[in-house]
This record gives sequence, C-alpha cells and structure tokens, in this order.
Amino acid sequence: MSATELPAAFVPDRTLVPGSDATWFVFDGHRLVLRGGDALPTGTELPVVDAVALGTLDGMPLFAGGLDGDVPPGFEAVPLRAAFGKLDEAHMGVAGYAAQLVDFVRTHRYCGRCATPLVESGHERSRVCPACGLTVYPRVAPVAMVLIRRGEGPQTELLLARGPHFAPGMYSALAGFVEPSETLEHAAHREVREEVGVAITNLAYVLSQPWPFPHSLMVGFDAVYAGGDIVPQPGEIEDARWFPVTALPTVPPRFSIARQLIDRAVNRALHSDGRAGDVASFPG
Repeated sequence: MSATELPAAFVPDRTLVPGSDATWFVFDGHRLVLRGGDALPTGTELPVVDAVALGTLDGMPLFAGGLDGDVPPGFEAVPLRAAFGKLDEAHMGVAGYAAQLVDFVRTHRYCGRCATPLVESGHERSRVCPACGLTVYPRVAPVAMVLIRRGEGPQTELLLARGPHFAPGMYSALAGFVEPSETLEHAAHREVREEVGVAITNLAYVLSQPWPFPHSLMVGFDAVYAGGDIVPQPGEIEDARWFPVTALPTVPPRFSIARQLIDRAVNRALHSDGRAGDVASFPG
C-alpha cells in the first residue's frame, strides 16, 4: 500500500462512540497534533470540536477532530507531510483520510443553496440540508499526472519540470487538475500541451494515489514523446527539460506517486529484459 492510502486493516464505521481507548487524529488548522512529536493522542487528552468517527484499525477505534484551543505543552502541531516517518504507514494512511473529513465538516457547515445548517446524513459520508434536501459529499479533486519519455534502454530520457514553489533543484512529472466534463485522458494531453507545449502518444494508465494535501486523487500515466519543442508555461512551469535516466535531478520523495512513476521508468529503461533490479542512484 501507499503511505497515503487507507490500509487494508482499516474498517470504516460512522457509528463509533469515543471512549478512553480511542486514538485521535486532531488538527490545529491543517496541522496534525502529536504527543511528544511522534505519537497520536488517545482518549480525552485534547479538547476537540467537529469530531468525526472514522472506524477501526486492527480493532482499535479511531476518531478525528479539530483542536479546541491552543496546542498544550507536551504536544506539537506539524504539517501533515511532516508526519511521514513519525507515524507508521497504516496510521499515516488514516491521517490523510481524517484530515479530509475534518476539513469537509469545517467547510460545509451551511447549505450552499439556502444557508440552513447542514446535518450528517447518517447512512454515508455526506451532509444534508434539512430544509431543501441538498446533499454534499467530501471533495475529491482528480489530478492527471504524466511522465513523458523518449528513447529506449539506458538512453531513455524523461521530461521533468519544476514549478515556482518546488524545493530548490527538485523536478517532477507534469500534473494538472481535471476540468468539468473532461476525461482523464483528455486532461493528460491538455496539461502536457499547456505546461510544456509538446505532443504525446501511447498514453497509458499506471497507478493512482490519494493525496490529502488537501483533497486530491492523483492519477498517474506514462506517455511517449511525439514531437514539439519544450515551451514552459509562464507562471506555472519555472523550468522543464529532458534528463537521462542515469543522471536525474532531485526528484520527489519515495512516498509520492511522481517518484513511483519515475522509479518505474528508470527500472524499465535499465532492466529491459524485465528483471527486477535496483533503480539508478540519484538524489531524492
């Protein structure tokens, strides 16, 4: 499993009642509150609002909520991404789920049609307006991500780009949000054309990954370069270029879907006989 997806041992349950043995994912804004910097609070250690019953993990009840007040001594609020390495993979996967549900409650208190306070539907993850019947669901924003390659074997090159807010020296695959009434495939072609100005062919789905920063679903594709010169989109792409698979720049961390696409492409290029093997040595 990915460190951002729900673990197989997790069982959703909206009917749970919190007790002293419950584990809590408590958020101060969008920051996860940890005891001692690396442990989740339990029971009633922290005052919460907007409480949400999540479910059970290996039989242990899990809840989420927003912190009611300031972070007390002995606790630390960290960005959700900073929790990687502090929490195990299973709890990290639930943390992303918890963050999205708490954010959903916070941002959907009132009906967008008639302004009546919303209530929980009771039978699914949704909120309902008791006055006009409007039903709203947690937002999931699909993103098409495309890793473009040209050449074969050890001579393969990958088209990687960096946005203006990337960490210094980091490059990644191209990505963009899917627009209304657009297929994933159309979004992939459009984003590539808009961001770097090239054409692609042989677009193929590879994998997907929940990305709770704050509520995306990343859908990863491979594609082959079909033509055109790289022209970075102003304001969106700071730099874009071809990199040999044997000399890649700093790339996203291993838990990200972008890194999984890159590692897969490197393995395929350097192990064309299909055998599994180590990826090339590069930063990140």
